[in-house]
Amino acid sequence: AGEDALRARVPGGFQPLRPALMPVLSLSLREALNAERSDEVAVALVTITHPDLDAPVLLSSDPTQRITIDPLVYGTVSNGESYLFVIMSVVIPDDIKGQTPRSQLVLENVTSDMAALCRSFVSPADVRIDIVAASQPDVIERTFLGMRIVKASIDAEHVTLDVTREPFTNEPFPSQRMTRQRFPGLHK
Repeated sequence: AGEDALRARVPGGFQPLRPALMPVLSLSLREALNAERSDEVAVALVTITHPDLDAPVLLSSDPTQRITIDPLVYGTVSNGESYLFVIMSVVIPDDIKGQTPRSQLVLENVTSDMAALCRSFVSPADVRIDIVAASQPDVIERTFLGMRIVKASIDAEHVTLDVTREPFTNEPFPSQRMTRQRFPGLHK
C-alpha cells in the first residue's frame, strides 16, 4: 500500500521502491511514505556531470517550489543548489549480491535540446542520485555515488538513461606489478 501511495503522489514516481531502501531512510520519512494519507513526498535529486559540460545538470523529480517566474520554472532547492523539475521516473539502484548496482532514469517530454545533449557525449557522464523529503530538501536521506551513464535510449517521448557503477572486481590487485625496478626489497 505504501508503494502505491508513493507512486500516486510523486510525478513519475520511484519504480519500484525497494524494501532494501527503507531501513536507510529516516523514521519520519518512512512513516510518511507508509502512511495511508500524507503530504510528504520523497524527491530524487539527480546531478549529472561531465568534462564537456560547462556546469552540472541538476534535475529534480518534484516541483517543490517555484524557482523563477519568467520563464516559469519549478524545482527543488537543496543545500543552495537549484534542481530543475522534469517529469522523470527513477529506479533506485538495486543491491543484488554479486552484481553491480543498476539504476534507470526515464525523462519524459523530451525536447530537442535534451536529445542533442545526450548524443553529444563520447564518454560516460557521472551521475549522483540524492533522495530527500520535499519538506526538508537540505537533509539528504540517501545518496548513490560513483554511478555512470552506460546507455542512453532516446525516442520521441522519453530519454532513458541506464546508470551503473563500475564493478570493483575490474580493479587490478595489486595495483602495481611487483617488478624488480618498482619493489627492489622483494627481490633480494
